[in-house]
Amino acid sequence: MSDDQDDQDEAEAFRALLRGLRVPHAGELPVFDPATAPDAPLSLFRRWLREAAEAGEPGPHTMSLATVSADCRPSQRTVMLHDADERGWHFGTHRTSRKGRELAERPYASLAFHWMRSGRQVRVSGRVGEAGREESAADLRGRSPAALAAALAGSGRQSEVLGSYEELLRAFETAYERAEREPDATAPTWTLYILEADEVEFYQEEARRRHVRVRYRRDPGAPGGWRRELLWP
Repeated sequence: MSDDQDDQDEAEAFRALLRGLRVPHAGELPVFDPATAPDAPLSLFRRWLREAAEAGEPGPHTMSLATVSADCRPSQRTVMLHDADERGWHFGTHRTSRKGRELAERPYASLAFHWMRSGRQVRVSGRVGEAGREESAADLRGRSPAALAAALAGSGRQSEVLGSYEELLRAFETAYERAEREPDATAPTWTLYILEADEVEFYQEEARRRHVRVRYRRDPGAPGGWRRELLWP
């Protein structure tokens, strides 16, 4: 058999695999009546995340973060949500990392949450600002010893080219030792960011694909400061 035929067979097998995959749900999907949606999105987001956690959703606080470089090239990665309050959605990273540099160049981002077990998604977009040095240090102190060690090891180096894996191991060993000695240590480049949303969308799957999409757009003249509207799925 020729290499071309092998490649074709592999490609067809891959397409067949994709066509046969199904999204796993945890039993019956919840019903989302858009008429019951609150005037502002924060309380609904908090409820959905809490319900995802209670349903056993793996890592319900993980989210995709999309940023854009100065030359308009988008990039994505998965990070953790640290808080969501009246100021916005909080996450942390090194300001010297790729996402940190891109946020300095273009201070706008988009977040995406996907909770497969309940068939729900939430998208959040808006302007991103830094919380400040003291709040950033407090954010780091509130994380696990392993997270502190990772922040110490990566300070000023995250997203940079790594010479060897052994170099990473040495840096982490030193960082773990310091984290044990200094549980209140700070990483100079660690920064807490807050995304002030101007648009939040909630998406609920429905078994017959009559999915519900509710979008909030910031509007000072609307109830709660947000305009709420339905979207075609």
